[in-house]
Amino acid sequence: MSDLAIVLVSGGMDSVTVAAIAHEKHQNLAFLHLNYHQKTAAKERECFQAIAQHYLVPKELQKIVDMSFLSQIGGSSLTDQNISVSDYQGDNNNIPSSYVPFRNTHIIALAVSWAETIGAQSIYIGANEEDSPGYPDCRKEYYDAYNKLISLGTKEGKIQVHTPIIKMKKSEIVLKAKALNAPLELTWSCYKNGERACGTCDSCALRLRGFKEAGLQDPIHYQ
Repeated sequence: MSDLAIVLVSGGMDSVTVAAIAHEKHQNLAFLHLNYHQKTAAKERECFQAIAQHYLVPKELQKIVDMSFLSQIGGSSLTDQNISVSDYQGDNNNIPSSYVPFRNTHIIALAVSWAETIGAQSIYIGANEEDSPGYPDCRKEYYDAYNKLISLGTKEGKIQVHTPIIKMKKSEIVLKAKALNAPLELTWSCYKNGERACGTCDSCALRLRGFKEAGLQDPIHYQ
């Protein structure tokens, strides 16, 4: 299929913004969602399916991959029931408890494997440095290095990972999503809850700040 791009869609605000950007650039999209038994996995899957329907992604180009081995490995408050999801501690470069060890490396590897299978040369991911300043796998240098690995480790060496919002502030992401008519009402960012967002975890706090600085109302509900 010509001009096919894969978008990694978690169901969150960043990934739907990147989906909207990819939709502007490519005629055909494939959506990839990863279930690693995170605490809000059911809600995230629901959001993924709603976003895929919004962008009219064919069923055969929607893929959900089980990565339960990450919960077996543990080490993160997102996957380990014995570790509480911490509240937002303010801007700093500390690695938060929500960091899933080496997660994005596994996720992108799966995306690259699928890209080779279906003939896609572009992969979009909603990595953002402000969102996760302490996450080592959310930095531009990491993706630059990964693209070098992909060029060496694939048949044709032409697949590229794109990170169009990596340097954006959260408020800029909100405004970009709004400008592209991305369905923000279908997204979910909370690390703790699947019914009403907690409003206090890292992801909720940064999302709320982004909407406030953008001068817009967040369309999802908080407890």
